[in-house]
Amino acid sequence: MSKLDKEKVLAEYEQAYQKAHGKKPTIEASNGWYSVDGGKNVRLAQLAEEAEALGSAAAGSSKPKAEKKPAAKTSAAKKPAAKKSTTKKASSASAGGLTAKELWRKKLEQDATQCRLPRGSF
Repeated sequence: MSKLDKEKVLAEYEQAYQKAHGKKPTIEASNGWYSVDGGKNVRLAQLAEEAEALGSAAAGSSKPKAEKKPAAKTSAAKKPAAKKSTTKKASSASAGGLTAKELWRKKLEQDATQCRLPRGSF
């Protein structure tokens, strides 16, 4: 395992973070752990890996700014699809299917045991 220079790694991370997010991060150090913007505590080696990832992501994301607009259109197209799936659930329940509560109640009513529904149900 190679020795990492703390100041160098933190400087590289700050530059990569600033390029990716447009603001300077607040890094808190405590006993060898580092917290970025009040987030999860990570070690210095993880900050070095994240700096490389942010650097490559920032370099890759600087080119396709025009691609973000079509992505918004595709997310808008996904919303109606979600509504269609909820209508399928409602139509299957209204088509004569029983809900879980109704099925369990029916099963307990048919049994000759002293089983009963829990308090607060129905």
